[in-house]
Amino acid sequence: MSGHSKFANIKHKKEKNDAAKGKIFTKIGREIAVAVKEGGGADPNNNSRLRDVIAKAKANNMPNDNIERSIKKAAGDANAANYERVTYEGYGPSGTAIIVEALTDNKNRTASNVRNAFTKGSGNVGTPGCVSFMFDKKGQIVVAKEDFEMDADELMMLALDAGADDFAEEEDSFEILTDPEAFSDVRLKLEEAGIPMAAAEVTMIPQTYVELTDETDLKNIQKTLDLLEEDDDVQEVYHNWDE
Repeated sequence: MSGHSKFANIKHKKEKNDAAKGKIFTKIGREIAVAVKEGGGADPNNNSRLRDVIAKAKANNMPNDNIERSIKKAAGDANAANYERVTYEGYGPSGTAIIVEALTDNKNRTASNVRNAFTKGSGNVGTPGCVSFMFDKKGQIVVAKEDFEMDADELMMLALDAGADDFAEEEDSFEILTDPEAFSDVRLKLEEAGIPMAAAEVTMIPQTYVELTDETDLKNIQKTLDLLEEDDDVQEVYHNWDE
């Protein structure tokens, strides 16, 4: 990532206050519910999608009790809300590109909230595909150096042998990139090898980054991102702002 550490961002997210953590756990719980319904049941051994969401939950320090409760609830509640995947694309200040992924049981509410977040930050929601071409969809696994004792070359060979596309070393972490379809297999092989992962998910990686220097632009993009993060329907926000 241009000029800053992925692991520092991950660490910052994990150190958020309890209210923010609760919101993250709620969002992951929603992902678990969708994974159980769409992936074919509550057994992670037979549901790779659920297995990946559980790995994401653990990387975000979600307690095992919460994870198990979410799985049981999704498996046993036939009347649970049917969440629909929705993606919005738009522009922030100075043409920054923003992609918003949501899981919602009310598309009108979510669309209104997302539009409001863009508008309050002096941006606007665009048409589908207007900015996604500026990103590459990749499986991304981040290994923190502070949690890892193996030699970097050993990790690289392990990742590439597992099917990863790319391996990069940063100051405080290692980044492993995969094709989205290969992500689940690569993550599982690394997990079986005992590799501790600070983050593991399929994400959208910007091809280039936009640097903002104007004070108003900085306030506006932060306002948009904060509003989106506070929205329970919003699962992920990707952008090409070089923080």
